[in-house]
Amino acid sequence: MQPTVPAGSFMRSLAIQRRVIGALLMREVITRFGRDNLGVLWLVGEPMLFTMGVAGLWAAAGMNHGAGIPIVAFAITGYSSVLVWRNTVNRCSMAIQANLNLLYHRNVRTIDVIFTRIVLEVAGASGSFILLSAFFMAIEWLSTPVDLLQVLLGWLMLVWFGASLALTMGALTSYSHLVERLWHPAAYLLFPLSGAPFMVEWLPPAFQKTVLLLPMVHGVEMVREGFFGNTVRTHYDVAYMATCCLLLTLTGLFLTHDAARRVEAE
Repeated sequence: MQPTVPAGSFMRSLAIQRRVIGALLMREVITRFGRDNLGVLWLVGEPMLFTMGVAGLWAAAGMNHGAGIPIVAFAITGYSSVLVWRNTVNRCSMAIQANLNLLYHRNVRTIDVIFTRIVLEVAGASGSFILLSAFFMAIEWLSTPVDLLQVLLGWLMLVWFGASLALTMGALTSYSHLVERLWHPAAYLLFPLSGAPFMVEWLPPAFQKTVLLLPMVHGVEMVREGFFGNTVRTHYDVAYMATCCLLLTLTGLFLTHDAARRVEAE
């Protein structure tokens, strides 16, 4: 029989882990945003500016899909979803190499470094999405979601996808700098296919099957169904997206564990 871990020992380890994550979060915030001016508020302000910029450009260009969906609402629900996975992966790329000095501390692990950046980016993107939605609802440019739970479920699925992809890419970039260089053009190519600038129903049937191979498209469709209801028919499969996210998570955990062993060997 394997020895049972005492409850006190587990709680002590959990407390240490909580302090490590807290310290890494504080260090990351100070390093990235500094102590002056907006400071940590920029964590939410930065994605808000990007999203409002895209929404403003689309509105100024008079883009209208003729589906009864306000263009500002369409831009917010679409571009905010992109920030969840794109920015999270961007920040986690090369995170291990950038924090090698911290990994020599006994209680700091490679997964702590990546997890910290995931938390920050998800918090920023989520805060931006919530504040922008609340603001445009207040000025009546965005209607109240038809199904708030559906919006929450879709957003949580997008967060899971972004976190699992960031974990995987963060570990992969520790193997070769080439991974990071390939990711940036891949991210630009994925943006027009991510579901942000379109809805699956508007595409030709043959192309619908192709874009639905991308997990993030399902999440965007879920969020938009929660916001707009039956205005436009949506296409998504929660089980498929969850399976993709689970496989990415397991892959990321395995690669992160292997990266930790290689760092320790050095």
